Amino acid sequence: MKFILITKDAEVVKATEGAFQQDDVLEVHDLWSTALDACDGADLLFVDMVATLEKPHKISGYEKFAEAKMIHEVASPIPVVLIWPPEDYELDFITGYPNFVFKPMRRPVDYKMFRRMTTYV
Repeated sequence: MKFILITKDAEVVKATEGAFQQDDVLEVHDLWSTALDACDGADLLFVDMVATLEKPHKISGYEKFAEAKMIHEVASPIPVVLIWPPEDYELDFITGYPNFVFKPMRRPVDYKMFRRMTTYV
């Protein structure tokens, strides 16, 4: 299986260690634009919401990502697992798109959470 992870957080990347099978492929991207283009053949897209923000605490960056993902020829059908910001991370508001997020993940994340998510596809 192929998994794409969008994050800029080294702790999130570290949490993936041991989560996937040996024949699985995990690609980590710090830019959502390159991640969307890499979605060919992907089974699941893990998205760290904080990594999508253009300005700290401003949800507009996430909105741009979501809108781009929904119209992307390759990435649009790939299910999204959204990694929420830390509990104490304030956002100017929260936005949602019907049926956009396949599953949410709360921080702190660990390899068991990533492994569990892979069983849904």
